[in-house]
Amino acid sequence: MNSLRFHWRLAAQANRLGVVSKDAKLQASNSPEQQVNLPDIENNLFFCRRAEEIGIDSLLTAFGYYRPDPILLSTALAMATERIKFMVAYRPGAISPTLFVQQINTLSALSNGRVSLNVIMGHSQKEQGYYGDFLEHDQRYQRAEEFLEICQGFWQQNGGFTFKGTYYHIEEGQVGTPFVAPERNSPEIYIGGGSPAAQELAVKQGNCWLLLFDTPDKLRPRVKSIIDQGIEVGLRGSIIARPTRQEAIEAAYSLISTGNKQWIDQVFVKTSDFQSIKFAYQEEADGNWLTPWLWKGAVPAHGPSSMALVGSPIDIAEAIMEYKKMGCSQFIFSGWPELETMTYFGKEILPVVREMEKRSV
Repeated sequence: MNSLRFHWRLAAQANRLGVVSKDAKLQASNSPEQQVNLPDIENNLFFCRRAEEIGIDSLLTAFGYYRPDPILLSTALAMATERIKFMVAYRPGAISPTLFVQQINTLSALSNGRVSLNVIMGHSQKEQGYYGDFLEHDQRYQRAEEFLEICQGFWQQNGGFTFKGTYYHIEEGQVGTPFVAPERNSPEIYIGGGSPAAQELAVKQGNCWLLLFDTPDKLRPRVKSIIDQGIEVGLRGSIIARPTRQEAIEAAYSLISTGNKQWIDQVFVKTSDFQSIKFAYQEEADGNWLTPWLWKGAVPAHGPSSMALVGSPIDIAEAIMEYKKMGCSQFIFSGWPELETMTYFGKEILPVVREMEKRSV
């Protein structure tokens, strides 16, 4: 297996980035529902350049009604950076696949191919309705398969592309701007979701299946079945790291009283139909510690991606290597605050991981 690849979530709000906006309009309130969420390019660029310095592979620009548009934001940031890639999250159904390919190809040309895709189906029926999308869970995956088949058709086929399915009908479609990237003619595609439908879509149309953190014992059989079919497996979660394990545990428990439990409960618990998200909120017989280093105590206040690796740099590195041994090859991390946590990861944890990788060859 090649060296592990590490990605980071680009937070939408300046207070999550860990830097202070000069524009008062950009200051976030306590509730995501009330946040202004105008793009904060200055601080986003500071974060991007730090990610470049420490060796982060790409930054995830997430999709949601309370965030800036991920394609436009990624384009603006790519034009002012040199190496960092952008993992653009997008939902099939929001726009036509032809227009989507046209936009992604344009972004690739402007960034020299520094773009990949995190294809998501949406998890909240209420939010889906904001976009005029009222399909059920499995239907959204069926539509996504057609959407990606059309996208791949444009990326792989010269000339007109025709497709007729249940959700899309394209007649001799043309996209004049090609996808531009070194040694690639299409972007890497990351498929998120823990359901059988997500797994099937990842095998058919993706390069990497993304799952939320879980224990190695639970993940191992699922990971093996995917990598045996030539698809990578990536994990999504958070890091809470401090010089000692005790300091990290104290930092973890301090998060329980922060966040916005009411908003998280409304968005992720009451309205979500995603299997992996439902798992994140299940009560565990042994409490919030799933392993000595995997903790889900922040999930009620901060959401499912706050499932966290907790400990010292050595603890975190050993946990990452445990996942690598079973076949996981990529990780998308986040933390509190993002900039400080990402910097600590690059300085104190990533070198340890790289050294462990060398010794394991």
